[in-house]
Amino acid sequence: MAHLDDTQFMTWGKRLALFGLGLLLSLGQAPFDLTFIYFVILPFIGWCLRDIQRSKLGFGIGWWFGFGYFALTMNWIMEPFLVDVQLTGWMAPFALGFMAAGLALFWGAAFATAVKIMPTGAGRLVVLAVSWTVFEYLRANILTGFPWGHLSYGLVPLPLSQMLAWFGIHGTGLLLLLICFLPAMFAPRIWHGAMLGVIILFVIGALGVWRVSDPMPMNPKNTVVRVVQPNAAQDLKWRRDMVDVFYKRQLGYTAAKTPKRPDIVIWPETSIPYLLQDSLPILQEIGTASGPSTSVIAGIVRRVGDAPRNSLLFLDQVGGVNTIYDKQHLVPFGEYMPFAALIDRLGLSGLTGLAGRFQAGQGPRTIAGRNVPDFIPLICYEAIFPQYSRPQAQGAQWIVQITNDAWFGNFSGPYQHLAQARTRAIESGLPFARSANTGISAMIDPYGRVIQSLKLGTAGYFDQTLPAPAPRTFYAKTGELPWMVFAALLLIYTFMRALRTPVKKD
Repeated sequence: MAHLDDTQFMTWGKRLALFGLGLLLSLGQAPFDLTFIYFVILPFIGWCLRDIQRSKLGFGIGWWFGFGYFALTMNWIMEPFLVDVQLTGWMAPFALGFMAAGLALFWGAAFATAVKIMPTGAGRLVVLAVSWTVFEYLRANILTGFPWGHLSYGLVPLPLSQMLAWFGIHGTGLLLLLICFLPAMFAPRIWHGAMLGVIILFVIGALGVWRVSDPMPMNPKNTVVRVVQPNAAQDLKWRRDMVDVFYKRQLGYTAAKTPKRPDIVIWPETSIPYLLQDSLPILQEIGTASGPSTSVIAGIVRRVGDAPRNSLLFLDQVGGVNTIYDKQHLVPFGEYMPFAALIDRLGLSGLTGLAGRFQAGQGPRTIAGRNVPDFIPLICYEAIFPQYSRPQAQGAQWIVQITNDAWFGNFSGPYQHLAQARTRAIESGLPFARSANTGISAMIDPYGRVIQSLKLGTAGYFDQTLPAPAPRTFYAKTGELPWMVFAALLLIYTFMRALRTPVKKD
């Protein structure tokens, strides 16, 4: 394949083949978790790119491959449009198509960059691993960022995932790519590269097993956490005849008698169905249900001036508002319309009505827990961003996420969101409690293992003693800096080696 000319290579048959390979690669993500597919497809993609001549062809390979990958990984993006099928159902395939095509641009740009700046050969694949990592980092940060579907999330079920504690998703992704490209780097001695890759994976896996081998200690305060899951389907959640049904269900779970009362009860995102300004009797009722020794975390919408905010309340034992956290990273086109002011000035204000006019909060924080250990609050989509779990890790003892995953449907979205929560636990070394409206609610230990959960699409609650945090991780201390330094040194070495390599004459 490397010896075919550009025009012959990029026939529609080859484009569809690359699209199909991207679809197969996405099977490494939840809910499939077929991670072994990485070690089959990524080496082949590296071989395809190793010796081509034109950056335009490199872009085409990366874009078609990424288009297939994101088309399946992001299929849940259609679900919000299917809540009201008659009104918005027609938008669903367009939303998925535009999303997959847009995210694939980052992969196309990464592949084109590698071809453009490095001659053919093994060095090309080193540059590809670095450029792919850099463009994934850009995808996670520019235009508000969207790191969903990163390859590293596919490692979560394996001991290899413990690399995340050292390097985070981007550094781990860089190492994964370098390992997968080894067979193509060693070509024509492909098996030599493959064996070296297997040895490296074995060592990393053994280190991962060693890291999680110690018994999991419980929090010295013996804190008991109750996680509530009301299972309010999105098409029923705000229906007048159902609002009180779901609220009373949560209230009943909160008041449920057990031999040891929980220290804190967690309700999901927007679980209090009224504005905060109108909810004083409701909060008092929640305080009565929880009892005199139990605090409550719950989601609510409140207004600051004319702007609504998606908020998390930390309520004391009598229903008083101890702390309010406002969601800091809003969902574009869902909670707000990008460039809304400009759109209004252009006379297209009807478009901004397609999204909420929510206002973002002030930024990350740690909430003083009083009767429970201090914690990092996250609302829904914020859990996909590593930076919101990392900066406060030194003072916090655990992470709390409230979310409404009913928007994500029942196929892949909720499982992928859970995998990302597990990743945040490994990166930070903190236990992670998540209350999801329709699931998957879970308690995750600081090594990313789910120790208690409620199945998707079920109503209920569970009580779980909060695990103690692990020792502060290398990633929590350093963030993205180590992989950036490593990538820079790797590039310098690769370029110097390329300059010293004599050009073979025919």
